[in-house]
Amino acid sequence: MDHGAAPYPRIDPVPSHDESPISVNKLVFDMKDRRPVWALPNWAVERIREALPADWVLTVVKTPSDGSGDGSAQANNEVLAAVKDARVYMGFGIPPEVLTTGTLLEWVHSGAAGIGSSITPEMLESPVRFTNSAGVHGSPMAETALGMILHFARGFDFALEGKARGRWDTNPFYNDDSPIRELGESVVGILGLGGIGGEIAKRALSMGAKVIGLRRDMSGSDGCTDRTGVTLDKRLRVVTGEDGLYELLGESHYVVVSAALTSATRGIVSRGALEAMKPDAVLVNISRGALVDEEALVDALREGRLRGAGLDVFDEEPLPVDHPLWHLPNVILTPHVSAVTRSYWRREGELILENLRRFLEDDRLVNLVNKIEGY
Repeated sequence: MDHGAAPYPRIDPVPSHDESPISVNKLVFDMKDRRPVWALPNWAVERIREALPADWVLTVVKTPSDGSGDGSAQANNEVLAAVKDARVYMGFGIPPEVLTTGTLLEWVHSGAAGIGSSITPEMLESPVRFTNSAGVHGSPMAETALGMILHFARGFDFALEGKARGRWDTNPFYNDDSPIRELGESVVGILGLGGIGGEIAKRALSMGAKVIGLRRDMSGSDGCTDRTGVTLDKRLRVVTGEDGLYELLGESHYVVVSAALTSATRGIVSRGALEAMKPDAVLVNISRGALVDEEALVDALREGRLRGAGLDVFDEEPLPVDHPLWHLPNVILTPHVSAVTRSYWRREGELILENLRRFLEDDRLVNLVNKIEGY
């Protein structure tokens, strides 16, 4: 390998509009995130370049991209020029223009876990294989969820309220109806026992909690169940369907929403679901705001029908300054940052390299998205 080569190969000339593009062995890499904590490291580019056969071209897009949420909604001119004759595109989200311009693309990959903005009519009509980064964000998001659980379990909300008022107040901790409890005597319900939910389950189980996980079905593997759905830990119970959902809601002290947003899961935490929860339960949402009936949640929190809520995602983002959630003392808010970590590229890089190997060997890709089902 020539280490003296320019870090960003030039973009090959694009055929004129009256010429049909000819497919070349090109991978267009559009993952130079504008946010410093997600900055694209040189080693990641070099490892991808080294993994490509000698007859492949790696085109690294210089224009910064936006990896927030589900990724970019539009592609810039540099990307569109590069994908015209490419076989592979990797970015944060898959803008429809990438597919209409890159008609020869065989595989597209998103560095985001969410796919909502990528499931466009163009994507549904295209034969291109689509993979996402589900599971890559599991560790930091699970730790955020666990932190929110412990915030309420150990009464940090009471401590912060006392500090704000300059009062040494032990009553919320010592009263007969104190909600303070150990995780080892608690049940954690997880709506969406996939890659992220599995990481939450592992951490909750390691601290002695019982876990109930809701899945679409009993197949697959998430690190907590085997491929037949048989639990590998006697403190983990897997449930499915509406009956399973309400079983989970009725038994859990902490309910964590980690499911993908699909037509089937939108609004799954409805007013009725919130009413089914224990009055001293806590709701944690690290997935998407649209999975929860926000108005009903505000009502439940105001009326004391829930212990509290830990929220990283919302119906409207940024959360409007006049939204009642800002002013409820039993709510902890974070600005959609549960996935932030400096270890992103270590896991994302390994996923990309594994799928690149599989693509070159014509093997089934990891994290292949079901475009119709939306996950």
